[in-house]
Amino acid sequence: QGQLVESGGGLVQAGDSLRLACAASGRTSSSYAMAWFRQAPGKEREFVAHIGWTGGNIYYTDSVKGRFTISRDNAKNTVYLQMSSLKPEDTAAYYCAAGPVISATPERYLYWGQGTQVTVSS
Repeated sequence: QGQLVESGGGLVQAGDSLRLACAASGRTSSSYAMAWFRQAPGKEREFVAHIGWTGGNIYYTDSVKGRFTISRDNAKNTVYLQMSSLKPEDTAAYYCAAGPVISATPERYLYWGQGTQVTVSS
């Protein structure tokens, strides 16, 4: 079994920054790829970024390139999403995911966190 727990969400103003964290335990702390997805009300879950076990294979969706940075600290079994220059359209529940295959497709991930809400006011 594995568990992912996200933290760091909140209510901010446009242009502000937030750092999300995802703490992994159990099987999720092994050599898995990690990713962040987000889901706004009434919309499908959307890929945000992924990172490989060694910290490579980093990829972002176009809408967050240059504003978001994904990173991981394997000693702490934690993956981060540093978000800057936030926009109202970034408002969503953010989920971290873990799996043996790095992908932008949510179905390829085995473990999911419960989500953390990010709300950006204009």
